Amino acid sequence: MPNTHALFSETLLLLGGAVLAAPIFKRLGLGTILGYLAAGVVIGPILHRINDGEEILGVAELGVVFLLFVIGLELKPSRLWQMRRQIFGMGIAQVVLTGAALFGIVWFTGLSDWAGSLIIGFGLALSSTAFALQILNEKGDTNTRYGQASFSLLLFQDLAIVPLLALIPLLAKQPPEDPTSAVYDFTFAVAAIAGMLVAGRYLLNPLFHAIARTGAHEAMIAAALFVVLGSASLLQLAGLSMAMGAFLAGVLLAESSYRHELAADIEPFRGILLALFFMAVGLSLDLEVVTKNYLIILAAVPALMIVKSVIIFALCRIAGASRNDGIRVALLLPQGGEFGFVLFTAAAAAGVFSTGMASLLIVIVTVSMALTPAAAGLANFLLKEEAAEELEEDFEGAGSDVLMVGFSRFGQIAAQILLAGGRDVTIIDYSADRIRQAANFGFRIYFGDGTRKDVLTAAGIERAKIVAVCTHRRETTDKIVDLVQAEYPNARVFVRSYDRVHTLSLRARGVDHETRETFESGLVFGRRTLEGLGILEDEARSISDDIRRRDEERLVLQAAEGLAAGRHMLLSKPVRPEPLLKPKHVGHLLEDEDGDDTTAIGEATRQAAS
Repeated sequence: MPNTHALFSETLLLLGGAVLAAPIFKRLGLGTILGYLAAGVVIGPILHRINDGEEILGVAELGVVFLLFVIGLELKPSRLWQMRRQIFGMGIAQVVLTGAALFGIVWFTGLSDWAGSLIIGFGLALSSTAFALQILNEKGDTNTRYGQASFSLLLFQDLAIVPLLALIPLLAKQPPEDPTSAVYDFTFAVAAIAGMLVAGRYLLNPLFHAIARTGAHEAMIAAALFVVLGSASLLQLAGLSMAMGAFLAGVLLAESSYRHELAADIEPFRGILLALFFMAVGLSLDLEVVTKNYLIILAAVPALMIVKSVIIFALCRIAGASRNDGIRVALLLPQGGEFGFVLFTAAAAAGVFSTGMASLLIVIVTVSMALTPAAAGLANFLLKEEAAEELEEDFEGAGSDVLMVGFSRFGQIAAQILLAGGRDVTIIDYSADRIRQAANFGFRIYFGDGTRKDVLTAAGIERAKIVAVCTHRRETTDKIVDLVQAEYPNARVFVRSYDRVHTLSLRARGVDHETRETFESGLVFGRRTLEGLGILEDEARSISDDIRRRDEERLVLQAAEGLAAGRHMLLSKPVRPEPLLKPKHVGHLLEDEDGDDTTAIGEATRQAAS
């Protein structure tokens, strides 16, 4: 019970700190990251309310894992292949050149011997994936040119941690307790990646399809968490990083119809765990080490950030990036990374250098992280004016001209016209069977509940020019329209209307366009019937156009005066039908599929009879 109470108290304290710090720092223009860091420093090192910051940090690193999974969902394998030169070209150059430069500085200043300097130099060459990607997300720059270049460098750095960890036993002053051969480790890692590829190809989509058919949303969330944590654990067991495992799982699902739903389900866990990660970094800050070595820290942190920035800027320019993009990337990635915590702790345990040195390095990395938002903000003062940069779409669907919600018969016809017109369309639907059937005909639609804001955001509603609501049920349509108008007031909304009453309701809501689902088809059918009876095509078309004009005028009158208005415009002779036999049951008003005119005709009939 005491442990449970302590856990509850710590959780409440962390949540309270996040709730207070994040809005304040966001309001001051300093960003939420600094707010979480400051909250962690106050709760831990200053007030000593929580003293197990390193343990919390171990759990909170799952936020980085979820972040990499979401990033992977946005990168199709084809897109990743296009980025291979940035990942393995610039990535290798950055790690090698930065590591070598920092190695030389540490060794020359005599802070450590050559073995320790090697681990320190290359460990500090790694940047913080969590900080950099969070800043990109907050600015909405993930899909820009400099955002993609930054991500490429971070991705290779995540790969580089593997050989660096493998290097520690070779440099250790004491042999590892249970060493395994390099061939065994390599084979195990390759086998783990191959297993993930096979599972992603043949198991994941059928799994999500089976769960989606049941309609159990909680099971879908559980499955998403299972895939992320399972893939991360598998690659960690193989000696790779958990973040890399989650990233690969995301890439394997990048072309899945369920990726928008998965991104929306994972987003709350990613957000809260990343916030916890940043707070845990602040909690783990050792103020005693800071006070004892403040001169070294004052010199080391600027030196680290300057060396990394200069090398990254030079590499970006050599790779053909603009001056502005080079500055943005250089000032986004000058800090030490979270993998440095793992590397330096492992090196100290193996005797490569002392635990005191490891603590000092962790403080240096932490302080450099804390200065990252300021460094990224400094880029704004160094940029030259240039034409506004357009976002580059990095995955199929999101960011299209049209976001279509619902893919029943009405939506399928509308989508064909849009695609024939050369427009990109993102289509989401909540029917697993419909998604599978549409895939057989070559349509790329995605599984997602259009009544959820997070699904609409993941599907790219913020970049869509028009939101086309083509759902079948009136209640669902109204819910989506209300959500879009409340959360995205600048979005243009085109809606499939259920019937005449629904059309009036939608017009009262102020939608940009509505179309009754059977009105136009009824006009075409009537026109063709007239032609079949011998009426000339032009005359039949003229009659059809007149009916359409009359209908629009009636809608205007009904919107102002009520549903019974405009009945004089109906081309009918309303009568009260008399049955030949007395009915055995009480009759009910019949309504056709769209219910366009039945109600109005019935009202006109009753009034005529009276």
